[in-house]
Amino acid sequence: MKKNIGLIVLAVGLVVLIAGATLLYNNLSKEESPDKLVVQEGGHDGESDIDNSSKSDENNTENITGEELTEADTKEMVEYTQAPDFTVLDREGNQVKLSDFKGKPVVLNFWASWCGPCKMEMPDFDEVYKEYGEDIHFVMVNLTDGMRETKEGAESFIDGEGYTFPIYFDTESEAAMAYGAYSIPVTYFIDAEGNLVAQGMGALDRATLQQGIDMIFAE
Repeated sequence: MKKNIGLIVLAVGLVVLIAGATLLYNNLSKEESPDKLVVQEGGHDGESDIDNSSKSDENNTENITGEELTEADTKEMVEYTQAPDFTVLDREGNQVKLSDFKGKPVVLNFWASWCGPCKMEMPDFDEVYKEYGEDIHFVMVNLTDGMRETKEGAESFIDGEGYTFPIYFDTESEAAMAYGAYSIPVTYFIDAEGNLVAQGMGALDRATLQQGIDMIFAE
């Protein structure tokens, strides 16, 4: 009898522990909301991530100047790192390098057709592409591993949804390795000089996507 009571207590304890862990995970997930962009700043080992909302006082432009700076002024005060180059394939099978797009800002997005959050943000990406496609290169990189994701499957999904932005295929995982894109979706905002300006983790909403675009437009 005592043994049975002990097992029941243990089982209840495990249920409480799992419930607590789930609650904690959900709360942390909310705190790490993807609608906050992270500024990409050159520094330790060439790159460090600094949240705009949590800069130290010495990097806070409002404290430095005593007045609110424009995005162009802020950009001049940050030493950005160059976006790592890579080679992917376009829909015709041609090799395309990220550096080929230098001269215009770039929105670099990593996605897959099996990724639910990727699908959630794509209508906004397509809408923004239709608005800014002449002024910004949209480099929508598909993680094409040939097993879970194939070129044919990715193209079928994009065409079926009627999306118009260009897609590229990372068949050798070169782009994914260059950016450590093992959790998707992830979006990088790159200025016309090829500098990493900001990064957005997770599915971005329209407002956050616009914020990133505003940051990479040349003044």
